[in-house]
Amino acid sequence: MKRIIFLASIGSILLALPAYSAPKTHGARPARKAAPAHFSQSRGASHAMRAPTRSARTNSAARMRTSRSAIANPRSYQRNRANVSRNTANTATLERNANRNQAINRANVARNRRAIDRSVNSRITNNPRVNPGNFRGANVNRAVVNRNAVANARVVNNWRNERFAGQNYTAFRNYHRQSHNRSWWHNHYNRIILVGGGWWYWNTGYWYPAWGYDSTYSYYPYDGPIYGYSDLTPDQIVVNVQTQLRNDGYYGGSIDGVLGAQTRRALAAFQADHGLAVTSGVDEPTLATMGLS
Repeated sequence: MKRIIFLASIGSILLALPAYSAPKTHGARPARKAAPAHFSQSRGASHAMRAPTRSARTNSAARMRTSRSAIANPRSYQRNRANVSRNTANTATLERNANRNQAINRANVARNRRAIDRSVNSRITNNPRVNPGNFRGANVNRAVVNRNAVANARVVNNWRNERFAGQNYTAFRNYHRQSHNRSWWHNHYNRIILVGGGWWYWNTGYWYPAWGYDSTYSYYPYDGPIYGYSDLTPDQIVVNVQTQLRNDGYYGGSIDGVLGAQTRRALAAFQADHGLAVTSGVDEPTLATMGLS
């Protein structure tokens, strides 16, 4: 009997178990619906794709507007392109004109300098005391006197020291004043000319003052030899020297062909600056340095 009651209890328990394990529906919160597939995909796509930058959008919009303008207004579009071409051509023309104006300005400067040279030559040629001969054109724009060098220069009249031992200074080293009458000079030298207020004779490549040739009047601002070249007279040589000294900034006086004190100071300064023996006169090394001989 006890066995029968025990089995019946077990059977009741087994029948109650399925009902207890079934899901409860009364008062339960409904399950959350799954999100639609298209929503999750579009949201993921928004994170994966990056919006275009502002410059890209602007350039794209500008191209679209240009294309639309070209299609909607073909004549205006062609006029704009023609204007751009004309502006480019005008820029090239302006550049050519600027280059042409620079060339014209350079030519005008050169022409003005030549006019100044002609004016200076004319004043020298019309001077009865000077025959410029092979006169080199002067450019007064470059005539800036080196005042310090000239002010410190010392005029030299004695050519006996060791600085004048070379062959180029033999005429200076051996020079002695000679005073003779007209007849004596003509008997010893065949070329004697009047320059300014004095007579000069030619001897072995140099001009020398002929003291005593004119017993009534003689004027020699410089007592010494002058190296000659190209068959020029002493005043012509001095004109060339003065012109070169002025161009080099050593001389600011008149181009008169007179080897006076101012010209000799300029010569002394030039010779000292160029490492030459200072003769304060016109010697062969000085003329070679100037490019005249």
